[in-house]
Amino acid sequence: METAPVFTLICFVVLVFSHLELSEEADVLGVEGSISDGETLISSLETFELGFFSPGKSRNRYLGIWYKNSPGAVVWVANGNNPIAERKGVLTLSETGNLVLFNQTNSVIWSSNVSGTVQDPVARLLDTGNLVLKDNKSMPESYLWQSFDHPSDTLLPGMKIGWNLKTGEERYLTSWKSADDPSPGNLTYRLDKNGLPQLFIDRGSVKIYRTGPWNGIGFGAVPAVQSLVFKPIVISNENEVYHTYEAASEAITMRLWLNQSGYVQRLILNQRSSWDVLYSAPFDKCGSYGSCGVNSICSSRRADACECIKGFISKSQESKNCVRESSLDCQKGEGFTRLVGVKVPDLLKFQLNESLNPTRCEAECLKDCSCTAYANMNVSEGRTGCLMWFGDLFDITEVADMYRGEDVFVRLSASGLGLTNESKKKNRVAIILVSIISSAIVLGLISFIIWKKSKKRDVVLHSTRMEGEEDEREVPLFAFSTIEIATKYFSFGNVIGEGGFGPVYKGNLPTGQEIAVKRLSKDSCQGVEQFRNEVVLIAKLQHRNLVGLLGCCIQGDERMLIYEFMPNKSLDYFIFDHKSRALLSWKNRVDIVLGIARGLLYLHQDSKLQIIHRDLKASNILLDSNLIPKISDFGLARIFGGNDEETKTTRVVGTFGYMAPEYANDGTFSAKSDVFSFGVLLLEIISGKKNKGYNHPDHQHNLLGHAWLLWNEDRGLEVMDRILEETCVRSEVLRFIHVGLLCVQECPEDRPPMSSVLLKLTNEEATLPQPKRPGFFIQREPFNNFSAIKMDTAFTGKELTISMLQGR
Repeated sequence: METAPVFTLICFVVLVFSHLELSEEADVLGVEGSISDGETLISSLETFELGFFSPGKSRNRYLGIWYKNSPGAVVWVANGNNPIAERKGVLTLSETGNLVLFNQTNSVIWSSNVSGTVQDPVARLLDTGNLVLKDNKSMPESYLWQSFDHPSDTLLPGMKIGWNLKTGEERYLTSWKSADDPSPGNLTYRLDKNGLPQLFIDRGSVKIYRTGPWNGIGFGAVPAVQSLVFKPIVISNENEVYHTYEAASEAITMRLWLNQSGYVQRLILNQRSSWDVLYSAPFDKCGSYGSCGVNSICSSRRADACECIKGFISKSQESKNCVRESSLDCQKGEGFTRLVGVKVPDLLKFQLNESLNPTRCEAECLKDCSCTAYANMNVSEGRTGCLMWFGDLFDITEVADMYRGEDVFVRLSASGLGLTNESKKKNRVAIILVSIISSAIVLGLISFIIWKKSKKRDVVLHSTRMEGEEDEREVPLFAFSTIEIATKYFSFGNVIGEGGFGPVYKGNLPTGQEIAVKRLSKDSCQGVEQFRNEVVLIAKLQHRNLVGLLGCCIQGDERMLIYEFMPNKSLDYFIFDHKSRALLSWKNRVDIVLGIARGLLYLHQDSKLQIIHRDLKASNILLDSNLIPKISDFGLARIFGGNDEETKTTRVVGTFGYMAPEYANDGTFSAKSDVFSFGVLLLEIISGKKNKGYNHPDHQHNLLGHAWLLWNEDRGLEVMDRILEETCVRSEVLRFIHVGLLCVQECPEDRPPMSSVLLKLTNEEATLPQPKRPGFFIQREPFNNFSAIKMDTAFTGKELTISMLQGR
């Protein structure tokens, strides 16, 4: 009677163990095993998957490896040159220990080509994305073959690109021919092993991009975000020279991809299983190799990017090449001009001496009449070497603060430097002293940064990219430790404001630049989407009257925007404060109004993207040291595409008092919604009063209604702040009030576009129509028209911003 239960138990145990064995072997292909089209091999943690796929619109089949939760991200292809025409491909592991791929006619179209005797061969797909072949019996810890030794267009953490110095074998990335064809294209991403290693992209035999040389920490002219996201590694010994990298945290999934357009992109997988671009290279017009001629420097900050180095002049009007203004003469004494923060010249004719310190490096270059420039480069962590160039200098680029640049000293004649014999001696002594002090400071900073980084935890970092934009512009990323130090570890004394986003801190970068750090509060009603929206939009926009975004910082749950610091705070600090409003004369207010109008006109009409701000208000107008207005806070902004004139949303966001009636009531917004907000702001600037909460003893109207009543009674000047009486031009005040009332008319069709607004403000001869009744004419309290509507509230500045889930 007890035999049946025991037998059942035994069967159950056998069944369980058989399932366990199957699950453990899901990443393994054994001898005489096979994978047919439709079947896959999955790594143990289900990170990668191997199988057959068709790229893009192609119907051809290829054997490849991809991320299991992101099938479109193929990281390796076996048979790129030999597609399988039908879904009949089979991968097998032969008794001789080779992976063999058969096509629909049972012909071998790819093999791992392992030679020698293999006793117990097995193939396994690792969670690194590496497909490995090993002998489980004789060499269980080593690989007979691995896909990492045969890269396609993707470099994964742990993969190598570089040289085996004993065999002469080179590993490098090769682009696909197209998104539909994974056969090798004409673009390669390689490591140059001559001198200091550097990375470059070739198109055929033509170099189209290069990084700066390896400096012991990273490659020059590459965004300095490695410590947050990944650690770059260069190994150089008698056997090999190669580059690899490792992720800073197991929480980060990333890859480096060489695409078919000639860009190498570092990509990070986000929580939606799509890929964000951390950065692309070349980064800008100066990133292309040799974008300027010899002895010149390229800067994307200038309209004319190319400029001759000091002491050089253009060879001709047609040529980008530069020649010396005065010839070198070793007998008459020479010196150096310093190029600060650049991608160093390409290593064409050079000499590297690792034993020379910075002081001896200059002296050595001066001794050799053919030495044209030198730089003190890190050759490994904590060690510097002397890099000297001979002949013309080529491919020098000025790099942004967030990219790794070096200082290069270019040799000039005494006349080119403008030096007398006496001043030459003084300058030489000064250079030596500065070099010694700078080296000490740099070593101290490196030690401090290394100490700080040892305390950091896992980091998940997103890049910002405008979807659908080919000409994407990447946003510089600041290290969290840099922002901590700049803001004195987010001390209360550094807080300069607070809004719905969170606190805003003043900070000072090591370069001395003042910054404003907008930190997303964990309790903020505005979330990551608003943060991303603001970063992406501001990165695309460049205008004198828009706030300048220097970069962002993302670590774990931390989200921060880094702006140029505005010493005069925001506009509401002046116009609504009893004492501070006296600091703004009528001329100041006119300039501020016109600046805001120009900024809005740029957003609506002149930028590549038509942007609707949706939250224009006094607290979002920042003032620089010259009181030039800067429109800020693009977290709620939206892009209009094509010929769209208006759109509708079920989620109304904005600030009471500035929101257009059609938007507040039914969610319809357009450029005319911003015009309404501008009109409110204009009347507030003139009156020194807030529209929201405005009280008058004689009526129940808001500021807009009060101004309209006075205008209809020919008493428009009574709207003006009395403190302006001595500095104002009365006719100009009346014209500005008139334009403000035209902007806040109830019907959007009646409001002028910003191009017309700017014309009316600046043209005394312009004919202005009589304004119609403003929106929210009798509304004092903002909730009168919003009964029975569910709302979320978020505070931005001192204003109430609403976010309605369902508009009426």
